[in-house]
Amino acid sequence: MHRIKDLVCEIMKQFDEIKTLLGESGTYYLIAVDMHSNYSYLNKRYGDIFQPIHGNLVGKHYAVTIHPDDQNTCKIVSQMAFMYPESVFPATLRKNDGHGGYIVTKWEYKAMFDEQGTPLGIFCIGHDITELLKISDELQQAKVDNSHTIRIHVANILGLGRIIQDSTNAADLHDAAKMIVQSASDLDSVIRTIYK
Repeated sequence: MHRIKDLVCEIMKQFDEIKTLLGESGTYYLIAVDMHSNYSYLNKRYGDIFQPIHGNLVGKHYAVTIHPDDQNTCKIVSQMAFMYPESVFPATLRKNDGHGGYIVTKWEYKAMFDEQGTPLGIFCIGHDITELLKISDELQQAKVDNSHTIRIHVANILGLGRIIQDSTNAADLHDAAKMIVQSASDLDSVIRTIYK
């Protein structure tokens, strides 16, 4: 029991320190949700982003901001946080952006308890990863596009090389050499564009 009380005091101390540190953050979200699943605290960043969409959130159920498909994730991660109070648990959640879309957010959950070890709720630290995911998707698409563009020229050069290997006709060799030079030049242009 003494260990639980120490752990509880440490968790609440951590939350108070985190509120001091991140209460006015312009980057990170900090929220607390009580045992009725209602917001009990939100920092400035979270309020600035989500209160214009949903109104004053303190006292409202957390689900008002979350994509319906992500509500079960919240429930599971919260249960894990209460089962293992010394640990922090991650979750990626979509939040309504007020324009019919969603802001993708990454969170870490930690359970809160009172001095007797009774659960008080969850506090979460999070941030917006929407732009990061968009850039990641764009980079992946560029990688696919560039790989395909490069492979076309490499395949041409390899095919022309095989023609040269098998050919005995001087006119065919001359035509193949011209096409190799053109394919190599096209490949060089693609590579230069990629590096720009």
